[in-house]
Amino acid sequence: MPEFSYIARTPEGEKVTGALTAGTEREVLANLAGRSLFPVEVRADSPASTPTTVRRVPAQLRATMYAQLSDLLRSGVPLLRSLAVLMRQTTHSGLKEVLAEVYRHVEDGATLAEAMGRYPRVFGEMSISMIRAGGEGGFLEEALSRVADFTETQEDLRKRTAGALAYPVFLGIVGTLVVVVLMIFFVPKFENLFDDLRTRGELPAVTDMLLNTSAVMGAYWPYITVGIVIAGLFVARWLKTDQGRLMLDRVRIRLPIVGKVFLSLAVARFCRVLGTLLHNGVPIVRSLEISADATGNRVLGLAVLEASENISGGESLAGPLAASGHFPPMVVEMVAVAEESNTLENVLLDIADSLERRTWRQLDIAVRLIEPIMLLMLAGAVLTLVIALLLPVLKMSTQI
Repeated sequence: MPEFSYIARTPEGEKVTGALTAGTEREVLANLAGRSLFPVEVRADSPASTPTTVRRVPAQLRATMYAQLSDLLRSGVPLLRSLAVLMRQTTHSGLKEVLAEVYRHVEDGATLAEAMGRYPRVFGEMSISMIRAGGEGGFLEEALSRVADFTETQEDLRKRTAGALAYPVFLGIVGTLVVVVLMIFFVPKFENLFDDLRTRGELPAVTDMLLNTSAVMGAYWPYITVGIVIAGLFVARWLKTDQGRLMLDRVRIRLPIVGKVFLSLAVARFCRVLGTLLHNGVPIVRSLEISADATGNRVLGLAVLEASENISGGESLAGPLAASGHFPPMVVEMVAVAEESNTLENVLLDIADSLERRTWRQLDIAVRLIEPIMLLMLAGAVLTLVIALLLPVLKMSTQI
């Protein structure tokens, strides 16, 4: 159970401080009232316990939940009652458990964003940021509706990408396994055949390198496998840190072919979230802070935060975005013109629509290019192996 620090006063006005262990803030207030103390401040010193194992909630189910919550609130149903309705009707045990916790925290006085923020792996940073902005700006229903649309769009993109990449990935895995098996079990059988050429120093360099690589793989493949697994686990753990995620996001937008897709998606999300917030009257500095979290890319997020600092000093938005080097020139020019004409929120939403349409086309092109690239890489590896084994054979045949 979490601990709460409190500052209270006695009926005589004397200041009293201390700490209590309780399930909720409401229990702390009740405890203080029972001791005839008037609370001045109650603060949680440790976060409330949350379920450590929550079943994964499918994106489509989350999108439906957001949309239904938006409809209930728009119809005038109070937030707590809306959460109770969603909790009763869902059949997914993981979502039911999380909604029960969200309901409890909201009942204790937390905002919807604060309650959902305890489960970032379920709801996601972008969704929580949008809901927080909606709660602060008084457009929670629209924010939930937007989050539902975002979630559905992202899930459609994920499924479409996964479906398109299924064959190239399968091809890459099978091809790698075939090459590894050939290197470990097939290539060593040629070593005795080429002993005479190696002794005379006439063995082609590519064949010698192939045989040496095969010998190392055959002798140490268990250790190589364990090393790869350990390295993979270490990298996966490092990528969960702030520094690792920043590096991963930087690499993503610099990848050939698919890097433009990642960048366009991040910029589109930034423009849509910022346009929505400005359209609903949220101050631009606060909108930029929220939009930085909603990009889904820490590199762009840092650039947006730097832009918010410059805007606080009286500068325009287009200048810092251009200086970051991550925003397309066309987007920067449109933002600059929109600032001059005072139509920034509408232009940002138009930019988001245009970028999303362009991203679909870029994704189709990227996926179509990946398949032949994988085929060429596999063919190149097999061709290299065959040539390395045929060259000595051809040399021996000419010497007979």
